[in-house]
Amino acid sequence: QVQLVESGGGLVQTGGSLRLSCAASGRTFSTYTMGWFRQAPGKEREFVAAISWNTYYADSVKGRFTISRDNAKNTVYLQMNSLKPEDTAVYYCAADSTRYGLAVSLSTEDRVGSWGQGTQVTVSS
Repeated sequence: QVQLVESGGGLVQTGGSLRLSCAASGRTFSTYTMGWFRQAPGKEREFVAAISWNTYYADSVKGRFTISRDNAKNTVYLQMNSLKPEDTAVYYCAADSTRYGLAVSLSTEDRVGSWGQGTQVTVSS
């Protein structure tokens, strides 16, 4: 079981930027697809982005968010630019339950093997 610890959330104004980080431990990080989900108040958790050797994004963040990974540091990042109030949510890091998957495979929660504790992102208008 991999342990995931997010950091980098906070309060930002509309149009601003934040970078989230997720440090992983416990298994061979580079062979697992990693991703980000988010949950806004009163809404279900939704997919944001995932990365294996390719990347996959939700339409709502495409062109504004960039997911990346540093396998030497066992860390995945989410660079969020042009933030909007509707991006306000708790952001969760997620690790695939199986190895060598495509990025798109982690776009549904049933593929998630491990979750981080979540980090709050608030975008003020």
